[in-house]
Amino acid sequence: MDEQGLDALVVRAPDNVLYLTNFWGMKGYDACVFPREGEPVLVCLEASAEDAERTAWTSRVRFVRGYDGADPRPPLARTLDAVVDAARGFRRVGLELSLGTQASDRMVGEPTTFTRAWFDAFPDAADATGLLAGARSIKTEQEIARMRIANEIAADAMEHVRGRLEPGMRESEAAAIWQGYVHGGGTAREDVELALPFSLVWSGKGIKTFTATADLPVVEGEPVLFEIWVCADGYWADHTKNLVVGELKPAYAELEERLMRAYGAALDFIRPGVPMPELDVLVRERLAYEPTHPICHGVGARAHEPPYPHRAGGGEFEEGMVLAVEPGVYWEGGGGLRVEDNFLVTAGGLEKLSAFPDGVVRC
Repeated sequence: MDEQGLDALVVRAPDNVLYLTNFWGMKGYDACVFPREGEPVLVCLEASAEDAERTAWTSRVRFVRGYDGADPRPPLARTLDAVVDAARGFRRVGLELSLGTQASDRMVGEPTTFTRAWFDAFPDAADATGLLAGARSIKTEQEIARMRIANEIAADAMEHVRGRLEPGMRESEAAAIWQGYVHGGGTAREDVELALPFSLVWSGKGIKTFTATADLPVVEGEPVLFEIWVCADGYWADHTKNLVVGELKPAYAELEERLMRAYGAALDFIRPGVPMPELDVLVRERLAYEPTHPICHGVGARAHEPPYPHRAGGGEFEEGMVLAVEPGVYWEGGGGLRVEDNFLVTAGGLEKLSAFPDGVVRC
C-alpha cells in the first residue's frame, strides 16, 4: 500500500473481507476499510455480531441493520453509508475496481454483487485488485493450516464415497454422497464452523471439460470423475479425483498412464524461481493435446485465484504459494480423465496437501 501510495483499502468481496479481517459473512452485505496504519474497520450485519466477536481480528466493528423500519433501502446501502463514514479522511483509497470473480458468502446460492452506488461513492479511488491478488498469492501459516483442513475434508469425503460407489449408481447419486459427507462430517469437526461442498461428477462417456452433473450410470471398468471443491470457513480446496469399480478398461488405463506422466513432470518442475510460462508449455507438450482449461492456478480464499501460469504470461513460482495442478485429456464425443490436487510451494519443491491418491483409484 505504501509503494502504491494508498492510505486505505475498501473491500467488500467476501473473500477479501475474510482475508483482511478473518470474518466470513453470511450474506455478502459486509465490508472492510483497511488503513495502511491503524486497525481495520469491519462493517457487518447486526445479526452477525456474535460471529464477528468470535472470529474477527479487529475490534473496530460497525453494525448495520438488515431491516430498518425507517429506511426502505436494501441492506447494502446501509453498509455503503458506514463504509463511506469509516473511510472519511483518507486521501487516497484503493477499491476492487476490476474484480473478475469473487468467492461466496456462507449462504452461497444468491451472491450479493456491487451496485453502481458503491463505485460512485469513491470517484477518485485507485484499483487495488492487483495489490490484493499479489498479497493473497503468498499464504501465511494460518491460511495454510486452514487449507489443510479443507483438503482433509475433501479426501475423507472421497474415501467415504469410494466405499459406496457401485455399478448402476447415477452420477447425481454419487455427487450427493460426497456432498453429504462434506457438509455433515466436515461441519462436525471441532476445528470447523461450516464446511460447504461443490461438485461436478461425471461417469465414463459423460467426462468432458465442464458440463453439469447428470444421471449417467456408473459402469464397471470406466472411471467416475469427481471435480470437487470444499470451502471450510472461507478457505478452499480444489481437487479432481477418479474412481473406478473393478479393473480399468485398457483404453482408459493407457490414458491414465499418459496423463500421470505429464502430471508427474509438472510436479517435479515447479520450484521457487521457476518461470510460470514454462510450466504451461511443458505440460501441454507432454500431453500432445490442448486442454481448454488452465493447467495450474492458485487456491486460497477462492477455489480459483491468482496466479494463473500461462505461456503468454509472466511471473515466477514463489515459496508460500498454494497451487492446484490439473492437466486433463478428453476424447472427442465424451470420455477422458483429469487429475488435480493442491500443493504448497516450499523451498525444496511441492508438498501435497491431500492424502487421497491421484490417478484412478479402484473401489
